[in-house]
Amino acid sequence: MRTAAIDCGTNSIRLLVADAVTDERGHTVLRDVVREMRIVRLGQGVDATGWLAEAALERTFAAVDEYAALIAEHGADRVRFVATSATRDAGNRDVFVSGIRARLGVTPEVVSGDEEAALSFRGALNAAAELDPADRVLVVDVGGGSTECVLGTPREVLAARSVDVGCVRMTERHLGSNPPTAEQQERVLRDVDQAMDVVARSVPLAETTRLVGVAGTVTTVAAMAMGLTAYDPERINGSVLDVETVSRACRELTGMTREERAALGFMHEGRVDVIGAGALVWRRVVERVVQATRGGVTTVTASEHDILDGIALSLVS
Repeated sequence: MRTAAIDCGTNSIRLLVADAVTDERGHTVLRDVVREMRIVRLGQGVDATGWLAEAALERTFAAVDEYAALIAEHGADRVRFVATSATRDAGNRDVFVSGIRARLGVTPEVVSGDEEAALSFRGALNAAAELDPADRVLVVDVGGGSTECVLGTPREVLAARSVDVGCVRMTERHLGSNPPTAEQQERVLRDVDQAMDVVARSVPLAETTRLVGVAGTVTTVAAMAMGLTAYDPERINGSVLDVETVSRACRELTGMTREERAALGFMHEGRVDVIGAGALVWRRVVERVVQATRGGVTTVTASEHDILDGIALSLVS
């Protein structure tokens, strides 16, 4: 079966056209046909205004026009469009919904934080190496408007929570300079701590045996930690780094000027102004997991597979 999945977040909109096949283990896996990303910043100003900006909608609709042409070119048996944090929060999301329906012929689904978390978990684990049944994997998806924390085994989700901290939301709410001042950074870290307190009430972080991070903030931090000169998804996917190395990379990215970040060969231009906040969020999440497990978690795995893969897999089942 050929599926087409679109993930429309606060910062980016992504397309995956993939063939669902059965591997030698009898598991359904995806073989990419097309994988694309556009930074459209749909969530521009949503945290402050509660509305999707007209310019942000225009950027998003232009990207969807491109994706509709690609889907038509490659064909797909099923198409699913999932929208997340920014659209959940917007008072004018009906304009967004009707615009997407007119372009794709499908109704975009504005999913809950819990469903977003479950889709991220499924996508991350589907592409992971063989896991021990006893593993308790915590998948963390650091997005533009929200962060999802999902704890589960290779077979099932045990607990999940979505909280409203993300690289775009934290940048717009707290950061007024690059690099941010110490006071600005502390405000972000306080918000993340409050959010992780909420997560800890429903997700037993102490049970975590493996920590997996997904999405652009996490993979960009991994590229920094690995010293890459260009973005290399094959090297980043599945990379395992110790927590100290990840923390150091986060601090370095946050401490850079906009020009220094833009000069990094692996940095997508659409992440230059928000990666400082994203790195603050990811650093604090990692620190809280290490604290909860009393040092039991010592490494972080970065995955290129996430909610987009989960959306595609949901079409198969």
